[in-house]
Amino acid sequence: MRKLDTKTIVVASHNAGKIQEIRDLIGPLGFTAKSAADLNFIEPDETGTTFEENAAIKALASAHASGLPALSDDSGLVIDALGGDPGVYTADWAETADGTRDFAIAMRKVETALEKAGATTPESRTARFVSVLCLAWPDGHTELFRGEVEGTVVWPPRGSQGFGYDPVFQPKGYQTTFGEMSAEQKHGWRPGDEQALSHRARAFKVFVETCLEA
Repeated sequence: MRKLDTKTIVVASHNAGKIQEIRDLIGPLGFTAKSAADLNFIEPDETGTTFEENAAIKALASAHASGLPALSDDSGLVIDALGGDPGVYTADWAETADGTRDFAIAMRKVETALEKAGATTPESRTARFVSVLCLAWPDGHTELFRGEVEGTVVWPPRGSQGFGYDPVFQPKGYQTTFGEMSAEQKHGWRPGDEQALSHRARAFKVFVETCLEA
């Protein structure tokens, strides 16, 4: 495993919600970070069929463009009753005819698909959020970190916090959705904490323990 020896990195994302969550996680560790969106980098085509492949595509693109280490995230909602969908195509389910993304539409698509599959009870609507972080260096070296959180898909959506599918995902052991949680409740984690809740925070915990701690 290669250690990260700089506090200046690029967040390889154009997703405002994701950029903010990553900044919330790395900020307390003293990092200076600009995003691929801030730097006007072209978004690479995510042609991978796994979270790991797509995370690497994004991180390597930003690392090569900036000459700095880049940290990316590829994440999605994996629903058992839908055979793992939307999975790596989680964002695609939100795409509209004009090329923008509307996650209210995406959440309705998920609900329609679950109803069609006969998944109408909490026990039949099990799911997990998956996050894979990739840290890439300009020389092409990459490190991958995976985090998952189990839960249930609920309907109707609840809460206006977070982004994406957060209002319909209720993590196991909680009575609230990610959409009803503050940023601190959802992904607040600091080195030394034993537990992290969100998939992204869990992946970040592995990143810190692998690439930052001595």
